[in-house]
Amino acid sequence: MENAKRYIKRLIELLCELGDAEAGKIAAAAKKIVDTTLAGGRCYVFGCTHAGILAQEAFYRTGGLAVLNPILPPGLTCDVRPITATSALERDERYGSIVFTASGMKKGDLLIISSVSGRNGVPVQLALDARDAGVYTIAITSVTYSSAETSRHPSGKRLFEVCDLVIDNHGCIGDAELEIEGFDGKVSPTSTVTGAAIINAIVAEAVAEFVARGVEPPVFMSANLDGGDEYNARIMERYREFIRYLD
Repeated sequence: MENAKRYIKRLIELLCELGDAEAGKIAAAAKKIVDTTLAGGRCYVFGCTHAGILAQEAFYRTGGLAVLNPILPPGLTCDVRPITATSALERDERYGSIVFTASGMKKGDLLIISSVSGRNGVPVQLALDARDAGVYTIAITSVTYSSAETSRHPSGKRLFEVCDLVIDNHGCIGDAELEIEGFDGKVSPTSTVTGAAIINAIVAEAVAEFVARGVEPPVFMSANLDGGDEYNARIMERYREFIRYLD
């Protein structure tokens, strides 16, 4: 029980820390999402395997933005078997270019890329291809972790070095946070919790920005509330041109 409390306490500390330190960047990301949407662009979220959980958190979600589109390419999600294949594929920068081409992203769009270590070929290449095409790129990463490791991309660059905006999740090297007495390793990663918090904090700021501009925010309500289905259908119809996951 003591270790469970230690972990939860550490999560709270991290969330408070990043909430203070990254608030300006979170607000900037939210403003850019609104700017992109109102200018006719589309917004995407990507990550490999567990980092890709943030892409799933971001879309078709109660209280979330309908205009956030996940990129969930074959071979890089957690349902791959054997799951070990994902570790090899995420290091191959050539697949990053394939993912970019298949996504349909174009100039004026926006891409959020989640990668805790920020060192693997796919996320770095995806960011490079996106920026070359005029897509605004936002990284969610651990700058401490990434700075301590060499890049696996041929350029020698890590994700935080190739994106327009970098939001630091303030995680430790290796992501696993806790030391347990009698065990040499570390356990209990933090990046999924802090990453989901960052995504939903961006949503909160974006909704406030839509409201400030006099625009109905493209937000889903729970389908388990009376009227939810009808409300969501109207939102999806109004913002249909910005939504790719219904195709």
